Amino acid sequence: MFSGRAGGGKGMAGHAGHNAAVYYCPMHPTYTSDKPGSCPICNMKLVLRETASPETASTVKTMTVEEILAMKPGEICLLHKCRMGKCMMVMTEEFARLGKCPHCGEDLGVIVKDAAPKGYANIELGPDKQQLIGVRTEPASRRILNKEIRTTGKIAYDPELYQVQEEYLQAIEASRKASGSTLSALRRPAEELIEAARTKLRLLGLDDSLILDLEKAGKPDKSLLYAQPGLPVWVYTPIYESELAYVKPGTDIEVRISSAPDFVFHGTIRALDPVVDSVTRTVRARAVLENPEGRLKPEMFVDVVIRIPLGEVLAIPVESVFDTGAQKIVFVARGGSFEPREVTVGARGDDGYEIKSGVSEGENVVVSGNFLIDSESRLKAAFEGLGQSGGHVHGS
Repeated sequence: MFSGRAGGGKGMAGHAGHNAAVYYCPMHPTYTSDKPGSCPICNMKLVLRETASPETASTVKTMTVEEILAMKPGEICLLHKCRMGKCMMVMTEEFARLGKCPHCGEDLGVIVKDAAPKGYANIELGPDKQQLIGVRTEPASRRILNKEIRTTGKIAYDPELYQVQEEYLQAIEASRKASGSTLSALRRPAEELIEAARTKLRLLGLDDSLILDLEKAGKPDKSLLYAQPGLPVWVYTPIYESELAYVKPGTDIEVRISSAPDFVFHGTIRALDPVVDSVTRTVRARAVLENPEGRLKPEMFVDVVIRIPLGEVLAIPVESVFDTGAQKIVFVARGGSFEPREVTVGARGDDGYEIKSGVSEGENVVVSGNFLIDSESRLKAAFEGLGQSGGHVHGS
């Protein structure tokens, strides 16, 4: 923490009058000065802190969660001028923190003072300031999200798996021959060979359905050794641990190769390896691909695209969410007021986050300009914290 006066400024901003200029660092909003300059921490140019004028200040009423919860049944409807009239309803804490009517979900028209995340505060910006920093908003809405996973893969050349398949089939055949024998000493070793070979197949990535397919075929898969035009081939592709929830057997994939970039090979994931790679934190997916013209060769590298439909969910743009590590923050616009909210997100699609809680459908969230809004909000929270603790805001 820096102490003393910034750039030889006169006095301390905390002791200045209400109209004294205060400059702050957008990256370190707790650093302030009474004159222009640069931040001694990051060397960023200081920004003038503006106070909303009476003409531009929002007329939105500010209330605490406790004040909203203390409202009597019927007063809630009057607060947001509900068309239902003086219906008798009781506010819940969840709706109070969102500033919503518990019956119809309509905005109460209030700023919930103590619902802001720790370290943030509600701020007000006039139209000119919003235009200057390029504020743009979008409503939270229900829409269909899709997730796209892009990765690489390799056409399988797997003599080891081919050999284990051969061992498994031979063990089954030996078991069949021994089943007609009256000597249990012959049947038991055959069953043990089958189980040992089945365990090897599972460790190499085959699940029960693929093992059953092998039994039905009655011969090992030669596409593991070489490709034949018109016959399918296998592709091995890594899936990151964080994306495993979206990828399952039966998921469709698209594959492209550099020698034919305009041609798309279609396939289906058949199995996932049972073990996570300890170095790359990935799981190998095994997919079967059509190879009509024989363009795919063993050991050939390919580009893989996996598209997963996430369904219709309440979503907001990815750009709206500030991930601080400990929490995810969005700013909800209410006219000239901007309210920070902590949100719980679900799946991330290509163009949005699924919202589990924190924002209601129809509320406008800030999409661009939220970097400066974030700085203003944290600065105001820092000032309020200093004021409550009786401290001073120094020039540096």
